[in-house]
Amino acid sequence: MNLLTQVLHIVGSGASAYVLSSSIRDAKTRPNVLAGFQMAESGAVPFLQALRDRAASEGETWLAERLDRHASDEKRHGQIFAHGLKQLDRKVMDFSKMREREIEGNPSEQRSPFFGAYFKGYSQEQLKPENIEWSVFMASTYILELDASKDFVRIANALPDDAVSTNLKKGILSVAQDETGHAAYLREAMERRYGARQTQSLIDEWRSRKVDAMLASMQSFISKGGKMTQMVEEGAPVDMNAVEQVAA
Repeated sequence: MNLLTQVLHIVGSGASAYVLSSSIRDAKTRPNVLAGFQMAESGAVPFLQALRDRAASEGETWLAERLDRHASDEKRHGQIFAHGLKQLDRKVMDFSKMREREIEGNPSEQRSPFFGAYFKGYSQEQLKPENIEWSVFMASTYILELDASKDFVRIANALPDDAVSTNLKKGILSVAQDETGHAAYLREAMERRYGARQTQSLIDEWRSRKVDAMLASMQSFISKGGKMTQMVEEGAPVDMNAVEQVAA
């Protein structure tokens, strides 16, 4: 990783940490942040389960076992964030309403600027669990998990000091610990398959992609006046099985 990428990574990470910490600290924006995390964590479950099955069919028992644990962790993470929303008397917005907003909105904005830049050059078909190259999955997910482990610690520490937030903080810190473990097994999986030198090369490539993705995300955030997409409404959280079925 060259010096410019390192500098941009530090600057981008700092800016992202500031936005997330400010948003989670503010009672008005906290529910939306929690909803985003709930959807991201729960939405990853079917993908990881499909990769688990693929690894097992390819005779990769070690990898299949860790992917199974990874999927179970992500499901639990979604429940932690759903519970956090429930304590605030909020839930993830009905998915039909979210789809209506996407249809009515600008089609160019329907795909996440972050993931559009992060996976630039890859089609949706190439990124499906049955098609994605193991190197792409392992390296891209390693970077996301490694950074998420640090981001969740910052977010937890930014929460206010009250009874409800203290419980949520403990949950988020446990999520951070799991993410650290996920990053560790993914790096080990790369080193087992590709060796130390190629693993570092893959990590450097996806670190650079992450920097580009963060810049694209921040530019989109600024262009929208710092407003986040509304993802919550009043009421108890939706059933987690429904979340996973829609995400699949």
